[in-house]
Amino acid sequence: MMRQYETVLVDDRGEGLLLLTLNRPQVANAMNTQMGRDLLAVFDEVNAAPAKQRCIVLTGAGERAFCAGGDLKERHEMTDGAWQDQHLLFERMIRAFIGCPVPVIGAVNGAAFAGGCELALCCDFIYAAETARFALTEVTLGIMPGAGGTQNLPRAVGERRAKEIILTGRPFTAAEAYDWGMVNRLCAAGRVVEEALGTGRCIADNAPLSVRQAKHAIHFGMQMELANGMLFEIEAYNRMVPTEDRREGIAAFNEKRKPRFKGR
Repeated sequence: MMRQYETVLVDDRGEGLLLLTLNRPQVANAMNTQMGRDLLAVFDEVNAAPAKQRCIVLTGAGERAFCAGGDLKERHEMTDGAWQDQHLLFERMIRAFIGCPVPVIGAVNGAAFAGGCELALCCDFIYAAETARFALTEVTLGIMPGAGGTQNLPRAVGERRAKEIILTGRPFTAAEAYDWGMVNRLCAAGRVVEEALGTGRCIADNAPLSVRQAKHAIHFGMQMELANGMLFEIEAYNRMVPTEDRREGIAAFNEKRKPRFKGR
């Protein structure tokens, strides 16, 4: 069981499913330095022992916001050096997040702006409330996306759409995000976490080694030409053949019962 944190809540839903909640609702879950530390600690713990978890759902506390981005009140009086030190922490956190071998589902319950939008884009896929809104507003503040936004958004919506979103800084709706391929499912208000947890449970019930290897193959294979990606996939596939879970899955199918996967 994970320890308690100042700015995030970790709710163990059992059998490898975690609900991770950004918990600063009084400031629209804006990301301050402590939240950066807390998220880094969470993902470092998961990454160090991925067999303990099978799926994570990430959401924001309250109904108003998923995450409003960086806490600009905290940043208001920062020196250039302090700003860069904080951003280095955020960079480490984002690398730990993107490098997480366990699937992460974004349950975007409200506004996901700037760094909050970038956090959502780090998820393996996103469910969003119909009332949610997204934006990468950094250029309106004299900065630019620096937590993966210029890389993850084009991969989700295409280069030309991403340029329009990032260079204008204009907000867009959950319906637009769905139409553009950034969001997988639109949910009625108040149901996005429930629906994401339902999918998370489905993933957690599958063979955990298979899930992690498939995620690994997709993530890195997308960065290769097709021939090399196919070779990478087979390397990942062959690791499944000698596992107990592979034998259990085939036995359960033939015995017409639910498999009992152990991650071995």
